[in-house]
Amino acid sequence: MPPRKEALEAAGAGAAIYGIPWDSTSISRTGANYGPRGMREISCQMLTFCATLGIDLGEQLPLVECGDAHITLANAEKTFAAAQADIEQIVEAGALPVVIGGDHSVTIPAVRAVRAKHERPGLVLIDSHLDTATEVGGETLNHCCPISRAVDAGFDPAKIVLIGINGWLNPQAELAYAREHEIAVIWLDEIWDEGVAPAVERALAIATDGTDGIYLTFDIDSLDAAYAPGTCVPTPGGLTAREAIELVRGVGAGGLLGLDVVEVAPSLDPTSQTAALGCRIALEGLAAHALAATAKTEAVVADV
Repeated sequence: MPPRKEALEAAGAGAAIYGIPWDSTSISRTGANYGPRGMREISCQMLTFCATLGIDLGEQLPLVECGDAHITLANAEKTFAAAQADIEQIVEAGALPVVIGGDHSVTIPAVRAVRAKHERPGLVLIDSHLDTATEVGGETLNHCCPISRAVDAGFDPAKIVLIGINGWLNPQAELAYAREHEIAVIWLDEIWDEGVAPAVERALAIATDGTDGIYLTFDIDSLDAAYAPGTCVPTPGGLTAREAIELVRGVGAGGLLGLDVVEVAPSLDPTSQTAALGCRIALEGLAAHALAATAKTEAVVADV
């Protein structure tokens, strides 16, 4: 059954897990369609309670499982239309959509659903790639296009930040798009030179300035392939796992409108470490969001 606003409200959902097992637009290796299954399977080794942060998401941001999108084979338009309708139900219910992919094109229905509800959304991408292609081989619903489709959906380019960009798979046309639209790019080299904290500070200054909150999209290939081999385009020399966690905690603390973790391909990993990292990234983002919301509420109560 697809998620419905009334059922989510009745369940008291704070966040809703929604899978999109789709990887038909990948220009490289396939296997991300098994991402939702792999992340759910490994999640049984994790709790909703984090001893480090002292938070139980089951209490502070109750999680509801919404299953997977209906996939129409080889048809991105129908698949994404169904997914967008489902995610809109989650957003309308006041729950935080947590989308697990799937290749990076699954961000497209998610940002469309968020934009349908929020007039001023910010967006942060953590990735090795710019993902600002306008089309790939004439196809606009491609995993190289989520940022350009977000702009088409009404996201203000001035409130978009791309973090961790690096490597040899960023075409000149995508860089030109980012520059033309004045989208902020924080290169991985900057994180190497200055650390994570300045990157988070800059990202929050941009993506929260006059916005309703942040849509955070996290591509697991932003991580070095030593940490995340199970992905469609593994990255030599990407982020460390600790840098990724620190980034997600920092961005999540700015207040989220939605979150996705994409490009986890368990069949390409001889272990379960990539899926496990994907799960942890999602949990870290949710925890940071929930802690920030709690602190804000407590501050308001104290002022009263």
